[in-house]
Amino acid sequence: MAGKKYAEPTGSELEILQVLWDNGPSTVRLVNEEMNRKREVGYTTTLKLMQIMHAKGLLKRNTDSRTHIYEAVPDRESIQRNLLDNFVDNVFSGSAMQMVMQALGNHRPSVEELGRIKSLIEEMEKKQQ
Repeated sequence: MAGKKYAEPTGSELEILQVLWDNGPSTVRLVNEEMNRKREVGYTTTLKLMQIMHAKGLLKRNTDSRTHIYEAVPDRESIQRNLLDNFVDNVFSGSAMQMVMQALGNHRPSVEELGRIKSLIEEMEKKQQ
C-alpha cells in the first residue's frame, strides 16, 4: 500500500478513518459513538458517509453477519503521505524546506523534537552518499 494514491478524504471521512485506525474493524454504531465524543453526528450521517467511503475504495465492508463491519483500506501512513504531498504542493509550491521552516518558526520545538529532527537529517544525508 506504500505508493498507492487514494481519493483524498474529506474532513469527516478522515475522522472516520481515524476511528477505524485506532479501533480496528468496527460497526457503524461504534464509529458513530466515537465521533460523538468530539461533536454530535447523527447515526444515519455516519452510515451514509461510510457507504460513500466504501464506494470510493477507502473502506471495505464485511457483510457476513447482520451487522456490517467496516475496515479502513489505506493505512494511516499512506493517507498522511498523500495529504502531506498535496499540502506541500498546493501551499508551499512543492518546497518541503519552506514548510519545515514555517512549522519550526511557528512552533517552539522541544529538545527531544530537535534531536529527532537532527537524527532524521543525518539519516537522509547518509542515504544521499
